[in-house]
Amino acid sequence: MSTAMNFSNKSFSPRPPDKGAFPLDHFGECSAFKERFMECLRHSGYESAACRQSAMAYLECRMDRRARQLMANEPLEKLGFKDLINEKSEKKPEKS
Repeated sequence: MSTAMNFSNKSFSPRPPDKGAFPLDHFGECSAFKERFMECLRHSGYESAACRQSAMAYLECRMDRRARQLMANEPLEKLGFKDLINEKSEKKPEKS
């Protein structure tokens, strides 16, 4: 009895994930934002919902540094921060 495996001739070409993986910040350009987020998590008992402002600021930093290719520019609404953006725009004083 043969136990040889039969592999098809199809070639597998891996592709990177759409979201969730991005290059490391080797030069620490956004480390201050990351530290604020981590500090917020520690103070909130690791309740991430309490630290969404910090998370949004960290992602904005990574997108602002696009020349370093830390993260592709993506609308914050698509990243789950639509409610915080609306809240931010409501707090701005109206010009009359």
